[in-house]
Amino acid sequence: MSATTAPPTPTYLPQRQLITVIGALMLGMLLAALDQTIVSTALPRIVSDFGGVDKLSWVATAYLLTSTAATPLYGKVSDMFGRKLVFQFAIVTFLLGSALAGASQNMGELIATRALQGIGAGGLMALVFAIIGDIVPPRERPKYMAPFVGVWGLASVAGPLLGGFFTQHLSWRWIFYVNLPVGAVTLVVVAAVLKLPVHKQQHKVDYTGAALLVAAVTSLLLYLSWAGTEYGWVDGRSLALAALGVVLGVVFVLQERRAAEPIVPLDLFRNDVVSVTSVIGFVLGTVMFGSTIYIPLYLQIVKGYSPTESGLRMLPLMLGIAIASITSGRLISRFNRYKVFPIIGTITFTIGLFLMSRLAADTSALYSGIAMFVVGAGVGLVMQVLMVAVQNAVDFSVLGVATSMSTFFRSMGGTFGIAVLGAVLTSRLGNELADRVPASAAARLGDPKQLENPAAIVKLPEPVHGEVVESFVHALQSVFLWSIPVAVVAFVFSLLLREVPLRGRTPSPEQRAEGEAAEVAPVFALD
Repeated sequence: MSATTAPPTPTYLPQRQLITVIGALMLGMLLAALDQTIVSTALPRIVSDFGGVDKLSWVATAYLLTSTAATPLYGKVSDMFGRKLVFQFAIVTFLLGSALAGASQNMGELIATRALQGIGAGGLMALVFAIIGDIVPPRERPKYMAPFVGVWGLASVAGPLLGGFFTQHLSWRWIFYVNLPVGAVTLVVVAAVLKLPVHKQQHKVDYTGAALLVAAVTSLLLYLSWAGTEYGWVDGRSLALAALGVVLGVVFVLQERRAAEPIVPLDLFRNDVVSVTSVIGFVLGTVMFGSTIYIPLYLQIVKGYSPTESGLRMLPLMLGIAIASITSGRLISRFNRYKVFPIIGTITFTIGLFLMSRLAADTSALYSGIAMFVVGAGVGLVMQVLMVAVQNAVDFSVLGVATSMSTFFRSMGGTFGIAVLGAVLTSRLGNELADRVPASAAARLGDPKQLENPAAIVKLPEPVHGEVVESFVHALQSVFLWSIPVAVVAFVFSLLLREVPLRGRTPSPEQRAEGEAAEVAPVFALD
């Protein structure tokens, strides 16, 4: 066990200093979120410069792998050695990866530097919310977390816009170089303004647990990334990766049960708030990321918009996220009640998915905008509440690891959703093309998976172009319809979420007692 000389306690900042730090943290979050979306529009130009189209998917996969695998580690390390230093390390790592990615001379270098970027991004995504937990009391936290949910929505819209602009007017390398001045500002502000105490403790680092966790997560992510595309869901190589991930996961749990200072304290999941929010985050991440990434596909392939135009057409999604998250954040801080928002949010999100499933080739811009707004509102009502609930229900000494695990489950759900719903799209698209496109024309189209390139579809002659577009409409409708029952699962678990009164700057004895009770509450307890 660690010998602690100064138990960690919150250090809530005064209002003036808080605003400056929050601004810097939002820039850090924007960097990590933007790099998940900005690269896609530049990939064709990168392939034309470097070749290596067979390695193209790794430009995105490498970033996803390292960022997701590193996320839970950052939480524990920051609990042990201090949030500020670890956050600065994440920023520097991300900026170094960005500079090297922009200077890459071949596909191998680009993939390696994207992996380095991901290591830094994992810390940015996990530690931003943990630092907010350090400097803002739980009662005030929702209204400060709300803009960060909006930042994610902004990145989903601005990424394709900026990626297309830089690629067309400057160079694809600027999608990485643009991170440098923004990251430098974040680094300077964090160094100058963020004052967090460093608790002098002796620690025994669980290196074995860390290695097992990274290996297990990497194996499962590779399975999800390759299954259905590179090899197949039941291909021997895919199943070997899945089995390896499961075995390593079991060994990791056994290691954590006997470790003196585990990377992920398993007792954390005896807290029903942590358990329930982890399930909601995973399930919601599955349909949120897995379905919304296909909105640009609808706008570009079915409606024929350019990447820049499709980004502008997605503004209702961002507005829905921003308005719902900011409004709910203020209401939670005012009334000290949060459980109702995940319930309403999951219902709203489910309705939005149903509206999206009705999109067709002749759907009006007004209808599609309303559908996207409803989806965004559902996301905005839920995502910040999960983080607030977790941070409020755990002891401050494990706030970092609890926060990072919440982010981790949401990211894993997103990866799972992208893989599964991508398989749904490909399967349904293949069937639709077989029914609509004559065999002679279908032979020239090739693999249906290759048809997810909007530029290639635009060049198809009529009437084949019209039949391919109609096939896409029905395939995309299936994706949104399959997402609906999964969203209903998130709604059911939101009913199980127990509401713990949010602590203020100075918790009352009753609030302390409530928080201590949350640590040992039975799993899935009802109100």
